[in-house]
Amino acid sequence: MIGVRGKLSPRYIGPFEVMERIEEVFYKLALPQSLEGIDNVFHISQLREYIPDNNHIVDHSELDFKPNPSHEKQPLAIIDRCVKTLKNKAIPLVLVSWNRHAPGEAIWEREDIIQERYPYLLTSR
Repeated sequence: MIGVRGKLSPRYIGPFEVMERIEEVFYKLALPQSLEGIDNVFHISQLREYIPDNNHIVDHSELDFKPNPSHEKQPLAIIDRCVKTLKNKAIPLVLVSWNRHAPGEAIWEREDIIQERYPYLLTSR
């Protein structure tokens, strides 16, 4: 993920030098070292023309790049507990509120998995 997502986040970063044209609609760019985890081949629809400006200073040090583009969700709190009873076994469940979900939205998770990954949540029983 590059930067933060949202309404006010920048849509484009750059400019970057085009190293070569691959096929008709793909271009290979010279990306800085801070973006080494990103594939440097882009479709033309993802690129914009750069109009040179002598007053423009390009500083790539402010880019917030995470090598793993997946979202890191963290549990905020255990809201409720229940036991799901099947024919011959009982499965303890906890209702977990996550930071990447809308406020008030929670998901039922198996208690043993939450205990293994986030033991600090279940310490006070």
